Amino acid sequence: MGVALGEGFTLAVTDAGAVFSFGFSRKGGLGHGSLESEVLPRRIEVLAQTKRRFIAVAAGDCHALALTEEGELYGWGDGDANGHGRAERTPQRVAALIGQRVKLVNAQGLCSCAVTEKGELLTWGVYFFAKSSADDNLGHEGPESMQTRVAGLSGVKVAAVAIDETHTLAADADGVVWAFGRRRALGLGAPGPVAALPTPTPIPTLRVRVLNSL
Repeated sequence: MGVALGEGFTLAVTDAGAVFSFGFSRKGGLGHGSLESEVLPRRIEVLAQTKRRFIAVAAGDCHALALTEEGELYGWGDGDANGHGRAERTPQRVAALIGQRVKLVNAQGLCSCAVTEKGELLTWGVYFFAKSSADDNLGHEGPESMQTRVAGLSGVKVAAVAIDETHTLAADADGVVWAFGRRRALGLGAPGPVAALPTPTPIPTLRVRVLNSL
């Protein structure tokens, strides 16, 4: 996505592949190395120095991600979901994903996710309620600051994904939508006694059109 909104800040990718940010720099989410706000769009110089063309950005509450056309992922801001496991005020390449080509990236709240060229879904961050697994939107047991493959989607080639603080939806190339996290947000009918589904489950009544699928 060429535009992303964090908590009080904005990221944008230009036609030339440059990344700009502006707004409130909570925990370094703007990527300029300081906590000063920016009232006008400002190019992120650290990303410009990589000489890479960026094609997508994503943002959470106070972290951000940027993806190059070569499939390299950069992250910065708060350490819970920026891909490094520590706070970074300027963009740094996500070391754990070196050697993997990332095709899609998404973020929200304190969570992030990425889809590799092979169609594997990786998630990381913390739950909406950090001390509880009631909203298992990461698809695996326990919060993770490092990228973890969603085992419940083994054999599924993910072509689109959206993550929220409480639930996640992933679509495959055939348009089947897989859902996991807070039960009432998954489109699977009345929650009943089950508050959350940690395992990806297809929504039987829904098919979507996936553009530019892997």
